[in-house]
Amino acid sequence: MILSKKMENANAGASMVRKMFEEGAVLKARFGADKVFDFSLGSPDVPPPPAFKETLARIVAEDRPGSHGYMSNAGWPGVREKVAAYLTRDQGGALRNEFSADHVVMTVGAAGALNVILKTILDPGDEVITPRPYFVEYGFYAANHGGQVTAAEPGENFSLSVEAIKAKITSKTRAVLINSPHNPTGVIYSADELAALGRLLTEASRELERPIVLISDEPYRKLVYDGREAASVFPAYPYSVVAYSYSKDMSLPGERLGYAAVNPDMPEARLFFEGLCLANRILGFVNAPSLMQLVLAELQGVHVDIDLYRRRRDLFVEGLQKIGFELTVPSGAFYLFPKSPIADDKAFVNLLKEENILTVPGAGFSMPGYFRICYCTSEAAVKNSLPGFARTFERAVKAA
Repeated sequence: MILSKKMENANAGASMVRKMFEEGAVLKARFGADKVFDFSLGSPDVPPPPAFKETLARIVAEDRPGSHGYMSNAGWPGVREKVAAYLTRDQGGALRNEFSADHVVMTVGAAGALNVILKTILDPGDEVITPRPYFVEYGFYAANHGGQVTAAEPGENFSLSVEAIKAKITSKTRAVLINSPHNPTGVIYSADELAALGRLLTEASRELERPIVLISDEPYRKLVYDGREAASVFPAYPYSVVAYSYSKDMSLPGERLGYAAVNPDMPEARLFFEGLCLANRILGFVNAPSLMQLVLAELQGVHVDIDLYRRRRDLFVEGLQKIGFELTVPSGAFYLFPKSPIADDKAFVNLLKEENILTVPGAGFSMPGYFRICYCTSEAAVKNSLPGFARTFERAVKAA
């Protein structure tokens, strides 16, 4: 076997999301794309905002000297200054200190940011607590750097259970990793929940005599509905860091740009920043893509038309509830996480596949008994898939 044992094991448990996406490509080739309802992968279909194309064209035409050369591992200083200024306006109101360029490291997407953060803080055997359900890659990211994920149970309707996290803290706990708005449930953690988590981590850090780092994975931060806002972790806890990506709210997943932002109130913020810069280099990222940095620096706070996603959510929620599915209505992101009508979520997802409907079993998010629907697809696909969902639901319930 040419693979290492570690990679052999990882390959066997690889992401169900990607597997379903690849199966979807086969089905589309066989039946035609309009006959397959692919709700498997969170790849935005909404076009980027017009301002992105306009800014991209201008930056390319300017052909700035040195813009394609090496830079600081943290990214272009001017870019980081613009990101820091936006963070101060958007999330800095309750902080003692303002964000500066030395609190921001530009990264290869949120995945790059998470790996850089975990590389910076983890020693072999350290544990990262994250609430279930969670993005399966978290386990691989932690393992990349000698750590492991420890799952905590969610609260009612997938809310943040501080007590469940408290029960999982041990002497090996190095970080708590949260995701809000949440993949796969679309739940948004409230400011009160984050404040309670901050109080817990302050007390636990004091007892352990080392800080537990709070990592907030926020690629869906701007994708919120019904007048909601995604609360900031920064006022809740000083030892916090955010991993952000422009992939979702700007519809630019292939451009691979994001950042890690260190809380300016963190007592060891400078040391943490230096660790992130070194990790960015030695992990092989070196720096985030130069051109996208220059473009997106000028588009802070810009995002896609969120109402397009809200309409799809409403169509799906209404349709699925009429059929009989139990689900928590999402407040953000572009996912639904209904309860499977039968205990075996993988079997139910396979039944849906017979209707050319592609979803992902909850087991892929460490939460069996549910399944994920990604609604970054056309409204027509949502509407036309509902009869297939109804037939599969009826078939599953009768057979149970």
